[in-house]
Amino acid sequence: QVQLAESGGGSVQAGGSLRLSCAVSRASDDDFCMAWFRQAPGKERENVAAIYTGGNGLYYADAVKGRFTISRDKAKTTLDLQMYMLTPEDTAVYYCAATSPPCIVYGSARHYAYWGQGTQVTVSS
Repeated sequence: QVQLAESGGGSVQAGGSLRLSCAVSRASDDDFCMAWFRQAPGKERENVAAIYTGGNGLYYADAVKGRFTISRDKAKTTLDLQMYMLTPEDTAVYYCAATSPPCIVYGSARHYAYWGQGTQVTVSS
C-alpha cells in the first residue's frame, strides 16, 4: 500500500517558479515508477514527468522539457517537481502518482495505481 500527499501548489505569474513536493508513505522499500501528472479543465490527465526510483528511467513531456525537473530523495520518501518559466498553459491540478513494477515511467494515468489528492497550480499572464 502506498499513500501520497502533495504540497506546494499555488498561484504565480507567468515566468515564475514553483516547487511541488509529494510525501510518500509505503509499507516496503521496493522500487516504484513515480510520476507527476496534471489535469487542466476539460483535458485528460497527462504525465508531465516521471522517474523510476531504482535508477534507470526518466521521462519528461515535450511541453515541460527544459523547464521542469523531477527528483526524489535517497530514502524514496519525497518526490519533487521543480517548475521554472511557468506559463498560463501550465495551469492545472497536479497529481503525484506511483505504481509497482513492472512499469513504464512514461505510462498514462491508467498505468499508475496510487494517487495523491492533487494540488492546484495557477499561472496568470
